[in-house]
Amino acid sequence: MNTAVASPPPAATSPAAALAARYAGIRARSVALAAPLSAEDAMVQSMPDASPSKWHLAHTTWFFERFVLASQPGHVPFNAEWHYLFNSYYQSIGPAHARPQRGLLSRPSLEQVLHYRGVVDQQVIALLQADALAPQACHQLLLGLHHEQQHQELLLTDIKHALWCNPLQPAYRDDLVYPQATPTPLRWHDSPEQIVEIGAPAWPAHPAFAYDNESPVHRVLVPAHALANRPVSNAEYRQFIAAGGYAEVGLWMSEGWALCQAEGWQHPLYWDDALEREFTLGGWRPLDPHAPVCHLSYFEADAYARWQGARLPTEFEWEAAAAGVPPHGHFADADHLHPRGAPAGDHGLLQLFGDVWEWTSSAYGAYPGFRPFAGNLGEYNGKFMNGQWILRGGSCATPDAHVRASYRNFFAPSARWQFAGVRLARDPA
Repeated sequence: MNTAVASPPPAATSPAAALAARYAGIRARSVALAAPLSAEDAMVQSMPDASPSKWHLAHTTWFFERFVLASQPGHVPFNAEWHYLFNSYYQSIGPAHARPQRGLLSRPSLEQVLHYRGVVDQQVIALLQADALAPQACHQLLLGLHHEQQHQELLLTDIKHALWCNPLQPAYRDDLVYPQATPTPLRWHDSPEQIVEIGAPAWPAHPAFAYDNESPVHRVLVPAHALANRPVSNAEYRQFIAAGGYAEVGLWMSEGWALCQAEGWQHPLYWDDALEREFTLGGWRPLDPHAPVCHLSYFEADAYARWQGARLPTEFEWEAAAAGVPPHGHFADADHLHPRGAPAGDHGLLQLFGDVWEWTSSAYGAYPGFRPFAGNLGEYNGKFMNGQWILRGGSCATPDAHVRASYRNFFAPSARWQFAGVRLARDPA
């Protein structure tokens, strides 16, 4: 696969030059993630919720063309017909190609999409080096970089599902190393009842970036509770399966039970039926008993918690625990692309960031006083506040420095193809 990208700009000497350097680095990272894929791999769409890698590469480029370059006087679209192909859901801008049919886009070719990226990158970097972007366009560019990092994670999770669906089940990469974890005892950390501040100041009025769904900052009463020190492990979840957890209706939400029966769920997505191996981005590997269990739906995470006599934490309990904790962890930049076990010898709250997204019991909704981003970008988050559940913390496929304590990810409760796991919570006895 051709991985040519625009040359990086000179060393940063101004805010605009720093932004140009950041832009070049993030854009190059997307192309590098797609580099192990053939052109045929890059156009596969294995289910309606996933998108082809080629579409991810094109859509993120469309975002910069539409929201940054199009703000410039006299801008000429690279290809006006592609606005329809690579728009995602911005109906205020215009119609979009149907999401379930993105895998039909054999044309434009992967080579043409990479050329499109190069042209847009050269234009954006030239504008940044000339310090020619207005503040609003710079804000939209910064949002576009965070948006691209979201799509970097989706590129990995989507291609993992696509390769797993292939009868040959090939590896995305055969050089990935998965160190075996050591057991870390599960401990409970008690927290008293308290009033905490939740959320992030609204950007761009506040200089630190945050999505609109993270604001405004507000106060929440968090009752007394306890959180597990680490996510649930593969070995612990295997005990749930052996105890008949997938056959015990009393553990499941009604919708989850119906889905479990209809889909024939017997174990997490990507596990083999013997419960000894799991499919990874490095192909089939032995199941590490002490690594966090992942690729669980909300329904599976909730059923497991009930079986343990516990529950899922609320997003406010999770954020209160993570407040003030540096968002360091096992992210995609470590280049393992699979969850790792908890570090040995640490008795605090472990793995709040990285490894697996953690399902919470909180439905995705607006905070009091929520205001969406201005203009067309108001469609970015707010209109999805229906029928989704919150996950926190990031995963092994999340780019480093992309998440923070206030970051709110959200998926339908049936979603299993993301690196989603579970941390237990419980109420005082």
